[in-house]
Amino acid sequence: MSSKGDWRAQYARKLAKARDAVRAVRRGQKVFIGSGAALPQSLVGALAECAPQLADTEIYHIMTLGMAPYAEARFARNFRHNAFFIGANTRAAIREGRADYTPVFLSEIPRLFRSRRIPLDVALIQVSPPDEHGYCSYGVSVDVVKAAAESATHVIAEVNRQMPRTLGDCFVHVSRLDQIVESDLPLPELAPTELDPVAMDIGRNVASLVDDGSTLQMGIGVIPNAVLAQLGGKKHLGIHTEMFSDGVIDLIESGVIDCSKKTLLAGKVVTSFCMGTRRLYEYVNNNPLFEFRSVEFTNDPFQIARNEKMVAVNAAIEVDLTGQVAADSIGSNFYSGIGGQVDFIRGSARSEGGKPVIALRSTAKGDTLSRIVPRLQGAGVVTTRGDVHYVVTEYGVADLWGKSVRERAMALIQIAHPKFREQLLEEAKRAHLVYQDQILLPEARYPREWERIEPSKDGTSVYLRAVKPTDEAMMKELFYTCSEQSLYERYFQVVKAMPHEKLQRVVNVDYENEMSVVARMREGGHERIVGVASYSLNRATNTADVAFLVHDEYQARGVGTLLLQHLLRVARSKGVAGFTADVLAHNHAMLKVFHKTGCEMKSSLEESVYHLEFFFGQGKQETAAARGDAEGGQSANA
Repeated sequence: MSSKGDWRAQYARKLAKARDAVRAVRRGQKVFIGSGAALPQSLVGALAECAPQLADTEIYHIMTLGMAPYAEARFARNFRHNAFFIGANTRAAIREGRADYTPVFLSEIPRLFRSRRIPLDVALIQVSPPDEHGYCSYGVSVDVVKAAAESATHVIAEVNRQMPRTLGDCFVHVSRLDQIVESDLPLPELAPTELDPVAMDIGRNVASLVDDGSTLQMGIGVIPNAVLAQLGGKKHLGIHTEMFSDGVIDLIESGVIDCSKKTLLAGKVVTSFCMGTRRLYEYVNNNPLFEFRSVEFTNDPFQIARNEKMVAVNAAIEVDLTGQVAADSIGSNFYSGIGGQVDFIRGSARSEGGKPVIALRSTAKGDTLSRIVPRLQGAGVVTTRGDVHYVVTEYGVADLWGKSVRERAMALIQIAHPKFREQLLEEAKRAHLVYQDQILLPEARYPREWERIEPSKDGTSVYLRAVKPTDEAMMKELFYTCSEQSLYERYFQVVKAMPHEKLQRVVNVDYENEMSVVARMREGGHERIVGVASYSLNRATNTADVAFLVHDEYQARGVGTLLLQHLLRVARSKGVAGFTADVLAHNHAMLKVFHKTGCEMKSSLEESVYHLEFFFGQGKQETAAARGDAEGGQSANA
């Protein structure tokens, strides 16, 4: 390599035609090709033309957009491709055994080059035109390209007038290039995929995990785009990711993404590459908001963890009932790659307030296959069950971290497609993952619309929602930490135990004839249910009998009132005519809660028990409960 001296003269001396430049490639050598939309199109075309003069030439790269002639069957004796991440243009060659796949964390690929474990002879890259100082930008793909260019013995650069000049740690001086080929070609584009209803539901569920001020990582595709589409109401979001697409532009321009709360490189969208439309490529050009760096930095779990409230969203092909994630293969067929999934899952898990998320559709092949499976059949594990925290489908969020295999299986069955839940439960029983008497209401649709946040009397946020089958552990904790008096006032008898066979019937409801809403609160890193209100509908009278249990520590703090108001909203929306309740005469607090409804109430006393009846719509007062959402709290995804 020559010195930086007179870079213009060096540039002129190094200029060559593409076909002449690639003659530097020799038989049996290892050749790197630039990534994504930075595929050096002229050089790749010329390399294919020179194929008859080559033999056993090894080609390395991560996913690329555009042509991959070296992976075609006709060049089997000339080239052998080795993919670090399998794209659509090389998938058939790998499936047919004409190409190789090397599973590796994206963050570690540069080390393979720098350590000479994979000694690169030639790097074919694409860069922007040099600036006045002779520095070319790696443009839309810095990722592993930077390390390849700095490690290869011979570097051939396609200087494309249409390559954006991106900013960050992403420059190479003309003196570091051995040959230069000029071009003026549009970058390959990746059009945004259309957002279907299932993707939007997944995006909504993922967005429920994103707090204001979070820093995000997500990839490219319909689910990441659906997540971005659901973030319009958030504030001060940041980006630290390996890649992104057009979806971030609207959120940046609307002020949702401003990177102001980031704890690492505040004010910067940190990335290693981008792929999208011409609009995206023009947007990143010379834009100081974007900091492009090598995956050695962006995907280093220790750097990722420096971002507080880091939310990493990654895709999966299958998840088994213990939480193992298959992401690079369908059965025994390799499909994509490890990529940065594990880097970001582990980095976000170590972030203060971080949330690692695996997102996938619940089914495949027209709802004929479940993607929540009893066990992985032939597919490899990319993310281990020990690394997984949140799994999201269109049916909800399964929080697996710190949960037993039994709890995991039940949580994952709950977010599987309803048509497969019964089958999954039977498989789980056969594998002794769950109780043998475990019940399930497979067609019960969890009413996500009844998730809310309300302030208690002291201003503490109370999360109100319908009960879930996965609440069994928290309901157990509620029962065993309540006083005997509170339990007696709920059950009208001394109840010493609440075994699984009873408790599971409390948390498995059909949300129509039976309904339970819970009040959940966060205490540090611990979540607990502090109250529950339930009703059982009498179809003959269209009235529902209600019962309440509020933890002693949260009595007289308005939790009971919030639960009743919420239960009233739900019941009225379902056309229930009224409530009935039995309350011990000495339970003045509960009687006061009922009288706050503003409805005309009938009561009768028998053997120290008040029997209450009230019908909705009666009475002169119309409370927040009667008005529904008009004066209710904000919506929540608890």
